[in-house]
Amino acid sequence: MTLFSLRRGALCLGLTLVALLALGSVPAKALLNIDINKGVTEPMPIAVPVFVGKSPSETQVGRDLAQVISTDLERSGLFLPLDPRSFIQNVVDTSAPPRFGDWRIIKAQALVTGGATVQPDGRLQVEFRLWDVTAEQQLVGNRYIATQQNWRRIAHQIADQIYKRITGEEGYFDTRIVYISETGPQDKRVKRLAIMDQDGANHRYMTDGRSLVLTPRFSPTTQEITYLSYGRGSPRVFLFNIDTGQQEVLGDFPGMTFAPRFSPDGNKVIMSLAAEGHSDIYTLDLRTRAATRITNSAAIDTSPSYSPDGRRIVFNSDRGGTQQLYTMNADGSDAKRISFGQGRYGTPVWSPRGDLIAFTKFDASKFYIGVMRPDGSGERLLTDSFLVEAPTWAPNGRVLMYFKQTPTDTRGRGGSSRLYSIDLTGRNEREVITPQDASDPAWSPLIP
Repeated sequence: MTLFSLRRGALCLGLTLVALLALGSVPAKALLNIDINKGVTEPMPIAVPVFVGKSPSETQVGRDLAQVISTDLERSGLFLPLDPRSFIQNVVDTSAPPRFGDWRIIKAQALVTGGATVQPDGRLQVEFRLWDVTAEQQLVGNRYIATQQNWRRIAHQIADQIYKRITGEEGYFDTRIVYISETGPQDKRVKRLAIMDQDGANHRYMTDGRSLVLTPRFSPTTQEITYLSYGRGSPRVFLFNIDTGQQEVLGDFPGMTFAPRFSPDGNKVIMSLAAEGHSDIYTLDLRTRAATRITNSAAIDTSPSYSPDGRRIVFNSDRGGTQQLYTMNADGSDAKRISFGQGRYGTPVWSPRGDLIAFTKFDASKFYIGVMRPDGSGERLLTDSFLVEAPTWAPNGRVLMYFKQTPTDTRGRGGSSRLYSIDLTGRNEREVITPQDASDPAWSPLIP
């Protein structure tokens, strides 16, 4: 609620990673500097040829791997994958150094080479090398062995390694998104829990739409999701196991329940409960099912989110007369207001890095997604629209996802809701494609 308005089972099938011996090396420092205040003027040109395969099926996998890696890197806004039609060298031996001069001619600064092989036991072996074309050195190389159906996850992990080696930042491609899929007219909306990879692949629905569902959030292990459901007319907090599909009610609470989130250690859920005209923030111990109230005021306190170390909580409250952001200790003590700009603030979410808090702001009939430091300084607005809401962080703390809704006309038409991502420069906003309208996204941690 705002005041205004896995561990993946299939991946337990034996994904292994082996470092490839470098044919040369350069110091392990970032080649691309990221300035979140100014942004990157020009993305780095990178060449990702089709991964080499000996059979038609291996060649197809190699083509698919290169496509997913290129798409991941391009969507980050930091890389410019070059057109394969411009490639001069046809890479056929991934163990040998490339002809660097051929790649400099087409302005490539980095090159990815790799191969895909189906082993006698049916498992897929993929290896790749990342090359610095200018220095003519290998930067990183790894080999993966997994079941063939896990080829897409291998591609995301390779993209993560490339991103990390070149930028110095952790990648975020081997992740998933849970969100609310919406269909039907505005006055009779059907909302289902849905999950997909961060690039929209492997999409599936987890609930059938017979009960209204809201605000899904991942556990730190990525194996469980907490969310609200109105299955019996009033909201109850549920726990959903992604591996088994099992659902359980965490508890029936008096009044209305809003915005459940996991604690960083996964042992608690924090939420707000509303009764008698105001709401307070509670924690629920998942082992004992004991609920503890940590705020007690006549105000509306809601949308709590833990800091990464679990010691502080950010939330929004109208205890000062207007809707603003506050932080407090994990036990509810030492509450401090941190937002002082124009307008109303809500849906705060602490960055996984701990350095920033994302929020929604409403000012002058427009909504904004912004970030500020935990002490309230350095406020920056990244995007705005008729309605933008529910920011969620990528696990590296450098990209946000949220949903954007268009207005309806006098006949109730319009009002579509879609997911978007944006980096901290505010210059790389991208729509995240979903089969239907979408809202309330939540980004998973990196998949173990």
